[in-house]
Amino acid sequence: MTQQRVRHLISIDDLTDDDLRALVARGAELSAAGGERAGGRRPLAGTVAGIYFSKTSTRTRTAFSAGALRLGAQIVAYGPGDLQLNTGETDADTGRVMSRMLDVLVARTAGDPAQMREWAAQERMAVINAMSAEEHPTQALTDLTTMLRRFGRIDGLRVLYVGEGNNTATALALALTRFPGVALEMRTPPGYGLPAAYRLGAVEQAERYGSSFLERHDMDGLPDELDVIYTTRWETTGTVKPDPRWRDVFAPFTVDSSLWEASPKAVFMHDLPANRGDEVSAEVLDGPYSIAFDQAENKMHSAMAVLEWCRPADGSPR
Repeated sequence: MTQQRVRHLISIDDLTDDDLRALVARGAELSAAGGERAGGRRPLAGTVAGIYFSKTSTRTRTAFSAGALRLGAQIVAYGPGDLQLNTGETDADTGRVMSRMLDVLVARTAGDPAQMREWAAQERMAVINAMSAEEHPTQALTDLTTMLRRFGRIDGLRVLYVGEGNNTATALALALTRFPGVALEMRTPPGYGLPAAYRLGAVEQAERYGSSFLERHDMDGLPDELDVIYTTRWETTGTVKPDPRWRDVFAPFTVDSSLWEASPKAVFMHDLPANRGDEVSAEVLDGPYSIAFDQAENKMHSAMAVLEWCRPADGSPR
């Protein structure tokens, strides 16, 4: 049988509207199934998944490794010092070689996504971005899966994101603004907002899809009656802030229980790991508002949905 073209996930922009909704719905379905996980199916039986992480990871690496195994795949794991990239082999050659041995490559580089695009310049091996410097698309899919599980819908949700305009924030902005009626407001510290291209993309998408997007650099006049309040760690994996006094700029953006006075029904989300007392108080993270650890578990369910989606279209291994 002729090998069908594989599907890559390097950016949320790689997904059609149907793909995005289907992936989120499938992640929620797997989450709801609990112990059944894949419903007893092993659609990746006979396939091999490469798991390459050049940066630290607890949730994402575990999610894709466990998810691949539950779906029937075998895995080959690589650490930061394992590939010949370190000795000068080109990204193009690395992708060509790995595509002849692997069916899927899940990669975290915290670098330029152009590297993953080079690995994806073939039609034999699917490439999944498990985090690059600019965007964390599988985190956004996890986040939307968690929202769908909690509210039964994404359309029309009111979401406040507080913190740095990092790779989690960019992916969230690209994903949420594609759902009609969503109101996404981001409050980012001065000098640490969304990259201009992502901010513009979110604004344009909001106009096109009938959602709304706003970014401000203060904590005054916050919206009320929110459904979700979301923050992330101030020190994103693989990054260093050039300003030695950056904590002074970030301090007003701590999420504490005062934010629930105007939004008593809101849930709290965090992509983890968390530093209690920095971006979020312990009272919030460990309190009744928080669904952050359900969100973490949903990383595996969402990863399984992505792995199923990326496999060859004819459903058969190579």
